[in-house]
Amino acid sequence: MARPGALLLAVAVAALLAAAVPGARGFYLPGSYPHKYNVGDDLNVKVNSLTSIDTEMPFSYYSLPFCEPQDGVKDSAENLGELLMGDRIENSPYRFRMYTNESDVFLCRSPPLGADAFSLLKKRIDEMYQVNLILDNLPAIRYTRKDDYIMRWTGYPVGIRVGVDYYVFNHLQFTVLVHKYEDANVARVIGAADATDAIPSGAKDAASSSPGWMVVGFEVVPCSIKHNPEDVKSRKMYDSYPSKIKCDPTTVSMSIKENEPIVYTYEVNFVESDIKWPSRWDAYLKMEGAKVHWFSILNSLMVIAFLAGIVFVILLRTVRRDLTKYEELDSEAQAQMNEELSGWKLVVSDVFRAPSNPMLLCIMVGDGVQILGMAVVTILFAALGFMSPASRGTLITGMLFFYLVLGILAGYVGVRVWKTIKCGDHSGWVAVSWRVACFFPGIAFLILTTLNFLLWGSHSTGAIPFSLFVVLLLLWFCISVPLTLVGGFLGAKAPHIEYPVRTNQIPREIPPQKYPSWLLVLGAGTLPFGTLFIELFFIMSSIWMGRVYYVFGFLFVVLLLLVIVCAEVSLVLTYMHLCVEDWKWWWKSFFSSGSVAIYIFLYSINYLVFDLKSLSGPVSATLYIGYSLFMVIAIMLATGTVGFISSFCFVHYLFSSVKAD
Repeated sequence: MARPGALLLAVAVAALLAAAVPGARGFYLPGSYPHKYNVGDDLNVKVNSLTSIDTEMPFSYYSLPFCEPQDGVKDSAENLGELLMGDRIENSPYRFRMYTNESDVFLCRSPPLGADAFSLLKKRIDEMYQVNLILDNLPAIRYTRKDDYIMRWTGYPVGIRVGVDYYVFNHLQFTVLVHKYEDANVARVIGAADATDAIPSGAKDAASSSPGWMVVGFEVVPCSIKHNPEDVKSRKMYDSYPSKIKCDPTTVSMSIKENEPIVYTYEVNFVESDIKWPSRWDAYLKMEGAKVHWFSILNSLMVIAFLAGIVFVILLRTVRRDLTKYEELDSEAQAQMNEELSGWKLVVSDVFRAPSNPMLLCIMVGDGVQILGMAVVTILFAALGFMSPASRGTLITGMLFFYLVLGILAGYVGVRVWKTIKCGDHSGWVAVSWRVACFFPGIAFLILTTLNFLLWGSHSTGAIPFSLFVVLLLLWFCISVPLTLVGGFLGAKAPHIEYPVRTNQIPREIPPQKYPSWLLVLGAGTLPFGTLFIELFFIMSSIWMGRVYYVFGFLFVVLLLLVIVCAEVSLVLTYMHLCVEDWKWWWKSFFSSGSVAIYIFLYSINYLVFDLKSLSGPVSATLYIGYSLFMVIAIMLATGTVGFISSFCFVHYLFSSVKAD
């Protein structure tokens, strides 16, 4: 069992990570390089999928009648995580030249809107879809004022509905913030995976010989301006518009009508900024409610840590007093005491009796270790800055990679527990390993395939392409399954954990209980839920409301405290069950901490009803519930495993201290 000092030290280290890493102003994450642009160099704007918090289904930018590049639409380099998240980054016709202001630039005139295009455009406006532009790996940011507050948004709406009329934002006013290029060695950090171009080896010499600029901000103001399609019939892309364009974001005038084209224009201004390149993501990370976030989390952590400490001390004192009182008696007095007393000491010959469905328990514990290990390693790497919001998809890619590699640990733990339950008999370890490798991935595959059919039917970019499905299956069967089998082989060769007491052949009858034991097990999940429900709100907002989540240091602390509380809650409940002579503690120890998943699922439903009120359509609601169910199953396996392992260690320690014949 872990010592309180070690736990406090771990919490302190994690708190230092939280304080020093994600919240530090000007912090930029490894894996990105500043790109030097000389005056007049081309800057290419890219487009990502259209997104909406009303439907949670992304669609391709070019599914709407927008202008296409002259050299055709091309996909940008993508990683596995981007594809799984539904990102489809493509080139766009918007083209700038570094530090060259341009105004009244004609982009294109769309074909007359057919009936299908017209109805689709109206539908996307009703569903509040946002256009997401990217320049030098920075998303376009938009500022709006509400009362005395300035709101920040990434992207801009496709259009707006006023009464029965629909208006499209067909003129964009861009502002590019630039900063003088600094020496590469100052800003360079070890790593890779940013979507910008890497600095060539001769960048230092070039920087010293000629001045250059770095992009540190990308802002957009959308406007709806009535353009006359007849005025631009002979104009080519990037020509000047015939008349002066005045962008007023407070008024709209470009209403869309069937069989009429839309004229698109833009302007761009470059502004020198004091923002340094490492700080250019600060605008995206400083979301509203930051103070509430930090102070609420800190308060919650202190309360839960204090409560967990009290539980730990009370339990330790109670068990130690029982053991001391029991061991001070001689053998004759112990025999008499056994007849008179009730409690955990009376189940000494049944406490290690094999549980029902032992293989399923081993499978779930093995998968839980794999999921928990993946979460700890991924969040730790993210807290240290290796999975930046600037590097799209790296978080999901990292999670997938760590999950695959940790298959060896899942197989080892699953088979080791199986061998222990079977008192050293390792027969059947191949079946256990194979089922460990297929249990949770099989559930995930079933849920994601069902949801994918819904996305395919809606023609959403969130649908996983068939080729990616094949890649995921190959990763599963060519990496995860073999590693799990290797881990199972190592677990079969490892010595089993010997029980400190013998088990009788005839099981002891469990006396009738005053209350259902499963009621206590289900209620135990409230304490672990209390450690994470505040952080859960911000994670849910990041997933479903399009907000950037970046406080991985605090998340690491929350995860650490969640593990501690799950262990202690399960340990306390196991002790309580043993005290009432209920020796069937195996599954109850798993679900006493795993029951936190029930409360997380109920919270997800609450979030759907009260925070995602605008979520439209049964498909969107089904997607939300499906993804929530997937998340909850993973949390149940991870937290249940923590509870089971802690209870097993506690029971083994407790009964190894008992003098039993």
